[in-house]
Amino acid sequence: MFALVRYFRLLALVLVALCASREAGAQIRLESICTVHGHKEVRLTGMGLVVGLNGTGDGGNAGPTIRALAAAMKNMNVPITDARELRDAKNVAIVMIEATIPKTGLHQGQRLDCYVSSYLGSESLRGGRLLIAPIQMADMRSEVLVGTASGATVIEDPVTPTRARIPGGVVLETDLFRSAEYLNRIVDTSTGEPKIRLLLNESHSSFISARMITEVINEAFEFESFDQQHAKAVSPSVIDISIPKTWQETPVDFIAEVLDLKITSPHSMSRVQVNAQTGVVILSGDVELSPVLINHPNLQISIGNVPNLVDGAQFRVLSDEQSIRTNSRLDELVQALNQLGVPREAMIEVLRELSRSGKLHAIYEEI
Repeated sequence: MFALVRYFRLLALVLVALCASREAGAQIRLESICTVHGHKEVRLTGMGLVVGLNGTGDGGNAGPTIRALAAAMKNMNVPITDARELRDAKNVAIVMIEATIPKTGLHQGQRLDCYVSSYLGSESLRGGRLLIAPIQMADMRSEVLVGTASGATVIEDPVTPTRARIPGGVVLETDLFRSAEYLNRIVDTSTGEPKIRLLLNESHSSFISARMITEVINEAFEFESFDQQHAKAVSPSVIDISIPKTWQETPVDFIAEVLDLKITSPHSMSRVQVNAQTGVVILSGDVELSPVLINHPNLQISIGNVPNLVDGAQFRVLSDEQSIRTNSRLDELVQALNQLGVPREAMIEVLRELSRSGKLHAIYEEI
C-alpha cells in the first residue's frame, strides 16, 4: 500500500508515439453484420402454477393463485366448492412463463428451455414443478396454441430464487416456420417485385457502411441485369434488395448468396464502454485522440507532440517510427497505462476527462 501511495506521488509522464501502419483489413461476411427483416426470434409467454414448494409459495391470501389452483383442480375432476379450503396452500405459486424460439426456427414436437418467474408472494421456486400450462406468442392478438410447458424448476441464481429455468420444458405443438408462411415474412411482394430487406447491426449502422454494402451487392449481381441496381440503401441501417428473376423461385438460396458476400474492413462507429464498478474498458473501432495534455492528480499525460522529458518520470515509447498522423490511438494509450501499472480507477478518470474535453473521438458510454 505504501509503495502504491509513493507511486502516485510521483509524476508519471506517458508519451504516446504512434505508428502510421495499419493491419490489412479483414474480410467480414455480411452475415456477421446484417440480418434479414422478418428473420427473427419468436417470443412465447404464458401463465401457470408451480406446485410442490416447501412452504415458500404464494399462500392462501393470494387470490389469483387460489382461483387458478381451484380451476386446475376442477379440470382434474376435483372441484372446490369454497376457495377458503385452499387458504393453507403455501406450496403453490402462480408464475409467468417465458420462452424464445431461435430465429433459425424449431418445429412441431421439438423442445426448448423456458423460464418461470413468480410475481406474487412466493419466496422461492426451489424444488417446485410447473403443471402443464399452455403458451402462445407474445403478441396477445394471436390465440394460437404454440406449445405446452411443464417440468421441474432449476434455480440458476441463488440471489433470485423466485426465477427458475426448466430445461426442455416447452414442447412445440405447432410449426411457426412452415415454408410458405416463413417466406411471406422475409420476402416482400407488396410492390409486385419480390425483395428482401437487410438490417445492419447497431454497431455497424452508418451511411458509410450502407453505401459500402450496397456497392458490394450490386457488383456481385451485376451479371443478372446490365442496367438495374438490385441493392439500394434507404437509411444508415436499412438496405432494400430486389431479387433477380433467376433467383425468384429460390429466395432462400439468394439470401444465402447475399449473406455470404464479404466486405473489407466494414465501417463501425468508434465506441468506448466503461464499467466503473468492475474496471472493464471496452474499445471498438478506431478510437482516436486529438493532441492534448492532461494534468491528473496522479498523472501527467501528454498525447501528440512529444514534449521535453521530466526528470525521473516514467514513460514508454510505443513505436520507433515517426507518426505521420495528427491523431493518436486510444488503444495505445491504454496499453501504455497498463504497462506502467496505472490502476483502473485512474485510467477511467482519464477517459472521462478526454471525453468531456472533446479530445476523445468516439461514443463514450459509462455503465
